[in-house]
Amino acid sequence: MMTRAEWMGQATLFRAPVTALDEPWVADMPSLMSEEADTPSDEEPSSHRPKLRAIFISDLHIGTPGFQAEALLDFLKHHESDMLYLVGDIVDGWQLRRRWFWPQSHNDVVQKLLRRARKGCRVMYVPGNHDEFARHFVGHAFGGVEVMHEATHTMATGQKLWVVHGDYFDGVIQCAKWLAYVGDWLYELTLRINRHLNSWRARMGMDYWSLSAYLKLKVKKAVNFISDFEVAVAHEAQRRGFDGVVCGHIHHAEIRDVNGTLYCNDGDWVESRTALVEHRDGRLEIVRWGGGGQGMGVNSTTSEKAVAA
Repeated sequence: MMTRAEWMGQATLFRAPVTALDEPWVADMPSLMSEEADTPSDEEPSSHRPKLRAIFISDLHIGTPGFQAEALLDFLKHHESDMLYLVGDIVDGWQLRRRWFWPQSHNDVVQKLLRRARKGCRVMYVPGNHDEFARHFVGHAFGGVEVMHEATHTMATGQKLWVVHGDYFDGVIQCAKWLAYVGDWLYELTLRINRHLNSWRARMGMDYWSLSAYLKLKVKKAVNFISDFEVAVAHEAQRRGFDGVVCGHIHHAEIRDVNGTLYCNDGDWVESRTALVEHRDGRLEIVRWGGGGQGMGVNSTTSEKAVAA
């Protein structure tokens, strides 16, 4: 695993003043601008899959033990796209501020994303609450990655989707941030238990299973929170004149109609290993990645049906 000193020794993340940032460690972050030379092993493998119009991923939480970096690297190797949206909580500033954790696989993911931008894919980064430090750099492009508060994605059908992380619709984040920090600690504890559980399941020849996702769907208040969140985000997208919305934040991948507005959540890469993709014909699909070049579409829709009143 790379030490903090080794990682910081490469370069600084953004060559701009950072005195206004809340996280003092950000000033020493290594370069997301670093242009490492491509090697033969870096090349994307040939794939039978057609190139996608767009990929949406969020809640990677790079810098935490829960981030499933190898799975994401494998997913990216097998899926190319014209556009790639990073929909918040890409780097986990909250966790890095408490404890430094940055293995080589996490650095590989950062370099893979930068390589996509260098090779012609348009990469857009919409920060969330865990990487809120990046919001100070909205309007800039670093290493070909455009940083923005929110984005508008125009589908192949001409419909417009509002792309936003979603933390502004979380009352805990907005009104009681201290409680969000406590919840984050408890969530990390659940993920730690989940890693040990799945290590045992793997030895027994059993598939990956998410304890935290199971608990969220079994606890009535959590289910109600997810539903309220989806309605609030979809309502705001409709109010702004969009046909639908793409968000993250709650780690619950889904595509559904909410009162005539298309609601899409791309999930996360600490529990569910999911991404939202748009195919060439405008069809949207949530892909749950199993690794080894294998993925399963868990929710898909044609946009025309999804937004029909």
